Amino acid sequence: MSDWTLRDLESWDARIRERVEAFGLDCFPQEFELCDQEAMLGYMAYHGMPAHYPHWSYGKAFEQIKTMYDYGVQGLPYEMVINSDPCLAYLMRDNSLCLQVLTIAHVYGHNDFFKNNFTFRTATDPRQTLASFKARADRVRRYIEDPSIGAEAVERLLDAAHALAFNRRRNIAIRKASEEEQRRTAIERARPRPDPFAHLHPPTRPEEPQLDRIPLEPEEDILLFIRDHNRHLAEWQRDILTIVDEEARYFLPQMETKIMNEGWASFWHHRIMHALDLPEPLHLEFLVRHNQVICPHPGGLNPYHIGFLVWRDIERRFGGEGSAEAREKLFAVRESERDVSFLRRFLTLDLMRELDLFTYRPRGEHLVVTKVSDEENWQEVKAALLRQVGTGTLPVIRILDADYHGRRALYLRHEHDGRDLEMTHAEKTMGYLRELWGQDVHLETRLRDKRALLSMTESGFDAKLVT
Repeated sequence: MSDWTLRDLESWDARIRERVEAFGLDCFPQEFELCDQEAMLGYMAYHGMPAHYPHWSYGKAFEQIKTMYDYGVQGLPYEMVINSDPCLAYLMRDNSLCLQVLTIAHVYGHNDFFKNNFTFRTATDPRQTLASFKARADRVRRYIEDPSIGAEAVERLLDAAHALAFNRRRNIAIRKASEEEQRRTAIERARPRPDPFAHLHPPTRPEEPQLDRIPLEPEEDILLFIRDHNRHLAEWQRDILTIVDEEARYFLPQMETKIMNEGWASFWHHRIMHALDLPEPLHLEFLVRHNQVICPHPGGLNPYHIGFLVWRDIERRFGGEGSAEAREKLFAVRESERDVSFLRRFLTLDLMRELDLFTYRPRGEHLVVTKVSDEENWQEVKAALLRQVGTGTLPVIRILDADYHGRRALYLRHEHDGRDLEMTHAEKTMGYLRELWGQDVHLETRLRDKRALLSMTESGFDAKLVT
């Protein structure tokens, strides 16, 4: 039995909105939906969306989450928030009154972040979020129901597209040059330049620009490149590649700002709850719940914990709690950073010591600490952390040539950063890539610090070291 009514939640929401406005947070209109465990499990499987196209992976995700929940291995979130205008958030019916109030305050922190952070502003259109997901779901269902296409063909294409969805540009705020702009750049680069030292060496003939090469510049947007350059795809196949890429684009800012976003929401729910003059029973429960949210995770990183500490430290260092200077700095950082730059700029040695950050490596059956956050090694530990933040765990792969050796084979290069590709994943993904492209696929990378070429051809997968 809940210890609250809808009228109670409306009253607390009004009080929270007063504090949100007083603190200067800038939010979309906010809507809340109460849901039970079954509905929340469904929203989790569908990434929070009330409408989504069908695919077996979402059913699998639902069964996995439900099984883990039923056996007590995994709990349910107190809330889920969608980046939309108006902003939509789901609240669990079983939450206590204190937990509902805390969650509502937390949601407004996310709301403000969605509206103002540059990654969300440049990559998404919040006014169209819910309608766009529903329209894409309707299109996929029409293809499934079309007798000339059918569920099996759609599912097979979605499998391949999902495997490559995040092999795309990460920083969408940087505008991509058009093909015409790339062509002009290639011509400009090949143009002779005055050489003040020409008398010291033999004249060199300028290299002719390869204007017939596709792509002109290395291409990261793999699904869109295949959509635009595989002339054998049907229109419905091009549309599904567009759908999967659009949804990856929507979720990319959430991946790139997880620490900032959760830390920001936690920072403001903490400030708002203290400003509400809570009755003592609610205040005591709030302290317990807040500590549960931001506590360290043994053996892992809690984004709520890291983000909360960094935001609090920024406020302390740039004017202190309540000062106009600190507020201005907080809002400026919230608007202009993503996790990698946020941590690079504001994760200090003192914070890293407080967080007990270190690096490790396997030795036999054990893990051995290799670096700790002391004055000598903290920058190396920090660099290792930055490689694991946001999309840093995903390999950067670019298409270099769509007509390799004149056989319409696809040639790609992995931008190796010291981490080798996991070969099982590489083989499966290259199989999907060949299926989408329709011809052989070759990937240049490094394995055990030596140059290697991975190939997926009609005869299967092959990996070999090259000189």
